[in-house]
Amino acid sequence: MSELTVYGIKNCDTCRKALKWLDGQGRAYRWHDLRGDGLSTARVTAWLDAVGADMLVNRRSTTWRGLDDEARRAAMDPNLAVGILLEHPTLIKRPVFESGGSVAVGFNAAVRDNL
Repeated sequence: MSELTVYGIKNCDTCRKALKWLDGQGRAYRWHDLRGDGLSTARVTAWLDAVGADMLVNRRSTTWRGLDDEARRAAMDPNLAVGILLEHPTLIKRPVFESGGSVAVGFNAAVRDNL
């Protein structure tokens, strides 16, 4: 089984549910806090390449609602999204799972089945 890295924010309810589920399954993982540990351009670019902005950008977040229209358009533009997501990591839908080169976003039955 590949090493699993979980990216999220410690006060995110969905992240806490995912970690609790992983612990209950006995699945080893490495936690990476998007705010505290930061993100690299390469990592965000890889996520966008793997799942696209539609999947990665959390358009229901408080952060999204606080953005002006120009920033919202940039967040959905493949050429500009990286900069916006690095500037506002809470725009990233959580949690993000990386394992064996694959990327999954969110925590639902389909994601759990593939962890």
